[in-house]
Amino acid sequence: VQLQASGGGEVQAGWSLRVSCTVSGVTRDEYTIGWFRQAPGKEREWVSCIDSGVGRTYYGDSVKGRFTISRDNALNTVYLQMNSLKPEDTAVYYCASRVTAGCATQLGLYHYWGQGTQVTVSS
Repeated sequence: VQLQASGGGEVQAGWSLRVSCTVSGVTRDEYTIGWFRQAPGKEREWVSCIDSGVGRTYYGDSVKGRFTISRDNALNTVYLQMNSLKPEDTAVYYCASRVTAGCATQLGLYHYWGQGTQVTVSS
């Protein structure tokens, strides 16, 4: 299983950005994908998750109402649409997958990780 994160960049506060995670090596909807982020000097933080099958979605409190996770099974891609971005959203964003159904917030419960994409929000 391989994950490729892309779409990061530098934007101003209040703007939007969409990051993508392309997954290879799995059947289209049998994987659960989580997004995490890590700011300089901080621990990696769970952001959002979409589970396999019906695609239930979950969000961390800091992004709820601003971020939306979705998946395109035909493209084996999961998106994280980020609106109303704030400087505190600045981080490297990582996608990760679980071979077990169901979302989780703990890093150790994810089996495969992408390389990360930088998101920088300036004030």
